[in-house]
Amino acid sequence: MAENEENTTEAAAAPQGNEQPAGPQFALQRIFLKDSSFESPRSPLIFQAQWSPKINFDIKTRSSKVQDDVYEVVLILTAEAQIEEKAAFVVEVHQAGIFTAKDFDDLQLEQVLATVCPNILFPYAREAVDSLVIKGSFPALMLAPINFDALYAQQKQNQAEQVADGGDAASEAPASETTQ
Repeated sequence: MAENEENTTEAAAAPQGNEQPAGPQFALQRIFLKDSSFESPRSPLIFQAQWSPKINFDIKTRSSKVQDDVYEVVLILTAEAQIEEKAAFVVEVHQAGIFTAKDFDDLQLEQVLATVCPNILFPYAREAVDSLVIKGSFPALMLAPINFDALYAQQKQNQAEQVADGGDAASEAPASETTQ
């Protein structure tokens, strides 16, 4: 039995000698619904109209540092359905998450907060939007997946063009999309 104890002690000591250098670390701490709203200004009359809406969709993200290496990222989805140029409903969801991002350089951190975090938050926000629309007695509104990497690349390209044209790169246009 002493032989087994010896092997266990050696095995436990071995990983300490084989420690690998720590690289960037990323972790999700919490996902939560920060805010949501639903308006149906023309109900109940809107339910008598033919349902062929024009859907306007807007997406924004924002991030803030909570403490060292801990960030809150908020994904804001807004959808408005219009019939005959009048709002049938407007829904807005602020889906948030708290993330740990350690040992990233500034550019990597910016990209992680602008792409990875919204990718994690989007399914939750999409479900919240759909749920609110259904509870308003409208047909389901299943939002298509969003390529946050492409949106980030487009935003960086727009900023570079503004700098090249002598504009201010700090002004960020929110990503938005319109579907019918």
